[in-house]
Amino acid sequence: MTNQQVTDLLKKAYQDELETVMNYLTNSIVLEGISAEEIKESLQADIQEELNHAEMLGNRLKQLDEQPPGSAEFEANQMSLQPPEDSTDVMSVVEGVLDAEEDAISTYRDLIDAAEAANDPVTEDIAVTVLADEEAHRTEFRGFRKEYKGD
Repeated sequence: MTNQQVTDLLKKAYQDELETVMNYLTNSIVLEGISAEEIKESLQADIQEELNHAEMLGNRLKQLDEQPPGSAEFEANQMSLQPPEDSTDVMSVVEGVLDAEEDAISTYRDLIDAAEAANDPVTEDIAVTVLADEEAHRTEFRGFRKEYKGD
């Protein structure tokens, strides 16, 4: 792994975090109904955490003499996390969050491997920290899925 692979993964993770913020915010606004309240509250609470992740990643890019990507470089990828047509479709949002968390977990594991191979312990530490947050969030939403599906 090279330093370029590390910075490419940092940039991907940065954009993914910002896309997650956008989708969490939108879904926390559009979801309706009694069963949606707990999901909306969780999404709202996680918005700041995801922004903090993006800020950490952006600062690390700057420390590596790189620049975080701007909106012109943005490519949307979280299709399953788009707001549902039916504003009471809580399960589609839960599934979308789980898809986004799985993607984030995969990216952070790749970043850990790349940073270790590039002898970049600072980036590796950041990725480990954020990975733990993403895994905790995935666990929370797995619980929501279990509760709503009755599994």
